[in-house]
This record gives sequence, C-alpha cells and structure tokens, in this order.
Amino acid sequence: MVDESSVGESKAKCVCSFLQELNDAVKAKFIEEYPQALIETNSSFFSQFTLVVATQLVEDSMIKLDRICREANVKLIFARSYGLTGLVRISVKQEHMIIESKPDHFLDDLRLNNPWPELKRFAEGIDLTTADPVAHKHIPYVVILVKMANEWADSHNGRLPSTREEKKEFKELLKSRMIALDEDNYREAVEASFKVFAPQGISQELKQIIDDSAAELHHNSSDFWVMVAALKEFIANEGAGEAPLEGSIPDMTSSTEHYVNLQKIYQAKAEADFLVMEQRVRNHLKKIGRETKMISKQTIRSFCRNARKLKVCRYRLVEDEFNSPVLSELQKYLADEEYIVAVGFYILLRAVDRFAANYNSFPGEFDGEMDEDISRLKTAAVSLLSDLGCNGQTLTEDLISEMCRFGAAELHAVAAFIGGVASQEVIKLITKQFVPMSGTFIFNGIDQKSQLLSL
Repeated sequence: MVDESSVGESKAKCVCSFLQELNDAVKAKFIEEYPQALIETNSSFFSQFTLVVATQLVEDSMIKLDRICREANVKLIFARSYGLTGLVRISVKQEHMIIESKPDHFLDDLRLNNPWPELKRFAEGIDLTTADPVAHKHIPYVVILVKMANEWADSHNGRLPSTREEKKEFKELLKSRMIALDEDNYREAVEASFKVFAPQGISQELKQIIDDSAAELHHNSSDFWVMVAALKEFIANEGAGEAPLEGSIPDMTSSTEHYVNLQKIYQAKAEADFLVMEQRVRNHLKKIGRETKMISKQTIRSFCRNARKLKVCRYRLVEDEFNSPVLSELQKYLADEEYIVAVGFYILLRAVDRFAANYNSFPGEFDGEMDEDISRLKTAAVSLLSDLGCNGQTLTEDLISEMCRFGAAELHAVAAFIGGVASQEVIKLITKQFVPMSGTFIFNGIDQKSQLLSL
C-alpha cells in the first residue's frame, strides 16, 4: 500500500491517497487522530456513517464504540489481526433482515409433493404409456414425478414414500417405466425423486420468522415485517401451509412445447400468489396508517420469490458477550477438540488486552521478557476464564507461548485475509444480500482453519 516516498509522512494520508487510486468514483478522506481518542472525545463523529469498520481495537475501546454505534444506529464491524490469528465480529443494533439470502444449495420450489390443480391437470393430459419413443423420452421429469407420485399415493392410502424401503421401491417403479436405455428424462426423474419425499409446508426457520413478535405490526414497523405479516396470513389461508410459489423451473429434458407450457403454469401460479400477497401487504399498510403504495410491487415480488429463504440476524452487545457469554457454549467449545484452538485464541485475544492494560505493552513485544510474559499471560487467561464462569479451566502452554511469540505483530498475509473477510461482510450488510456471519469469526493461521463462535 505504501512505498519509499511515504517514509516520514502521515500513514492515514498515504493510505488514503493510494486507496483513492483504486476507484476514482469513491470519495476518500482521512483524519490524523487515534481511534481511541475519537471514541473518548468525539463520539458524534461516527454517527455520519452507515457502517463503521474498526480495526486493531482493544477490548475497552470495542465496548465503547459498540455502544456509540448502536445509539446512532450505525452498523459496526470489528476486525483484528494479531500474529497468526485474528477475528471479525459484526454488531448491529436492530435485527438485520435479508430477503435475497442466496443460499448455495436450496431445493427447487416445484411442489411435486403438493401439486396445485393446474399442474395436476397438465400432468394428467400427458400419457406416460405412449408408444411413441420420441414423445416418451421428452416428457418432463416434473410430469413423470407428479403422475407417479399420484399413482403411488392411490395405492398407499394417500401417502407418499417415507421409509427408506418405500423410497427405493418408488425409484424402481420409475425405472420400470423406461422403454429405452437412453431416456434421460426418466434418469432425471429418478435423480430428482427426493423432491417428492421432501416434507410439505414451510421450514422451521421460516416458521420462527413469521411467528416473531416483530410481525405484530405498528406504525413504525419496517417494510420487511409488514411483508412477513402478510406472508403469515397467506400461508394460513391461500397458501394452505405453503409460501408463495417462486415460479421458475430448472432445465430438464423435454420437448419445447411441454417445457414452455410447464413454465407458463409455474409463472401463472407465482403471479397469482404475488397478487394475493400484494393485496395483503396493502391492507396491512392501511391498518397501521401508512401510505398503501409505500412498498413497491418490485419489492413485494422479490419478497414472494424469496419467501422460503428469508433470514433474520440479531447480534448481542459486545459488552454482553464479553461479560456474560453463553456459558454452555463456551464450555462446549473448550471441551471440543475441533474448537479448542479457536476458543483458545478468542480467550487469548482478550487476555492480551488485560495484559497490556496492566503492563503497558503486549506479551512478547520486547526481547528478554518472553518467559515472564508467558507466565503473566497464562495468569491473565486463567483469570479471564474464571471471570467467565469456567473455573479450573486453562489453555495449553503451547498456545500461550505462541501468542507471546506473536509479539502483537500484524503480519501482512493475515491482515489481508482478515481484511478480505471483513470486506465481504460489509458488502453483505450494505446490499442486504447473502447472510452475514453471526458470532465471532476466529482465524487460526497455525492450522489454516476458520471457525465461528456463538457466544
């Protein structure tokens, strides 16, 4: 970030200048002031921002800045690089709501286990027993599964396959209807048969959201919660236990005619669900005394399309986490071999701040004091664990020694990694797309592992 010409210049000035070169459209400013001084003497400075990224702060400053940002309703991300470890922690006053969570893996919304009348009629109009080999191999797998699931249910008292044996039997039934070895549509039906076995209705996570107390509306309710209230009514009434249909179908082996017609059926159902949802949203806005057109059609449409994937993130005060972490979780991490190093670094990153407060330097910062610093840091870590309710717990000598060996150094490779993680979280929070991390992210550079601690 800097070169030889920067020697003797203000670090803030040099870094700001070089950062500006990355994007001319961005306005960059700098102030020559210690962050701790701003936190102590000019707390109103932070209220001008939408989001603050705070790096390399000690525990006391983190707690104070968290309070300041929450009072100003400013999103906050802490990032810290310390030797071969580091952390990232998000803090947001109000819940962070995400409509476009964009999960990596999510079941297509095809309703094969609960088809609506129009989809049933379309499937009934296609003959699976046709003798035409070309027509037979171009029946969409959606139609095959809807018809075969209905056939199965008729012979099993209305039940769909549920046990392992029944699922296997259903797949064999699908294979038995193939009339040639090159029928990709039937292979796709076998591979997608698990979509028939999927439970009907909404997920437990979505149920928690629609039952959230925030869905009990008042004049200042956010647009998100107004739409959630409408969604709850839709699921209980028109949706018959289901969320609005997304309206898209994946690629599949099919004739063009069948695929286009199937696409139209899904789109028509999604549009009908959207219109019902839109009216319910308008009704709720009117009830709470707000302009009925305040939420745009585009927003409601996006909400309907993503209704099954809604996310709500809530974050504890940093002070609450530091003073009273969830003891059961902390004890679980300390007893788990998978997490013992991550939680060890978490404790030690806080212990080094206690160490610095007592001795005006970080452990290992000065040559010739290593053995004494190791003993002092161990005492600080044991004391911290005791304060958190983990009496008798300690950390390994190797980990404490490593922390002292770091000497509070900020290694460029670790700093770049931690900065990259923090910047991704910034994008998630600002765009309200993808799900930001909940908990404290710990990077273990010794073992090249990253883990989240929910405390």
